[in-house]
Amino acid sequence: MSGDLESGTGTSKPRHRFMTTRWTLVRSAHHGDDSESSRHALGELCEMYWYPLYAFTRRRGAQVADAQEQVQEFFTELLGGSFFSKADEEKGKFRSFLLKSFSNFLSDERRRENAMKRQGGRLHYSIDMTDGESRYQIAPVDNTTPAHLFERQWAMTILDVAISRLCDEYSKSGKTELFDRLVPHLTQEAKARPYAEIAESLALNETAVKVAAYRMRKRYRAILRSEISETIQGESETDVDEELRWLVSTLSR
Repeated sequence: MSGDLESGTGTSKPRHRFMTTRWTLVRSAHHGDDSESSRHALGELCEMYWYPLYAFTRRRGAQVADAQEQVQEFFTELLGGSFFSKADEEKGKFRSFLLKSFSNFLSDERRRENAMKRQGGRLHYSIDMTDGESRYQIAPVDNTTPAHLFERQWAMTILDVAISRLCDEYSKSGKTELFDRLVPHLTQEAKARPYAEIAESLALNETAVKVAAYRMRKRYRAILRSEISETIQGESETDVDEELRWLVSTLSR
C-alpha cells in the first residue's frame, strides 16, 4: 500500500467530510459553539477516533472494562466543551493534541472521579466499542509502546476513513461492483483478482479495467490527502506531504 500512498498527489479537488477541519471544530467547541451541526461533527470525530485511544490504554495495562470506561469518560468530557480550553497548547497535529490530552486525562484521577460525580455516575455520551477488544486481540503481538500503537492505529484509521469515503462515492455513482472488484488492488490484499479476470466478470475489456484502477488510485490519494489536511494546522501541500510520509513510515515499522 505504501507505494500508492507515496506516489503522486492527486489533482482532484478535496471533498471534505465536514464543513470545517478538525481544528476548527476544536476551536468552536472551546468558544461555546453548541450548535447541532457542531456537536454532530464532534460526535462523529469521537466515533472515528476512539479506537486508537482504546488500544493505547489497553497497551498501558488497563483491563477491558476499564479501558472502555476511560475512553467513554474522556469523550464525554471532550464533548462537554470545557475540555477544549487547553487546545491551544498543542499546535499542529490533531492526533498529538488528542493523545496528550487523553494521557493528561488518565493521569488526573481526581478530576476523573469528580467528573463522574457531576454526571451522577452516568455517561452522557456513549460509543459502541463492542468490536474494540476483538480488534485489539488480533493485532500483532510485539513490544510496541502504547504511544506507537496509538500512532499505528491512528494511521490505519485515516486509511479506513479514506477507503470508506471512496466506497461511498462509488456507491452513489452506481459502481459498487467495480469498487468491490478493484479495492483489493488498492489495499494490496492477497485476494486481489487479476485484471483480466475482473474484466471478464464485469463484461469489460482489460484495458478499461486498468484505466478504472488508475482512476481509483488517483481519487483515493486525493481523498487521503483531504482527510490528512483536516487533522493538521498547516494548510500547505508541504504540510500534507510531511504527514503523509509520517503515515507511511508508521505503518512500515
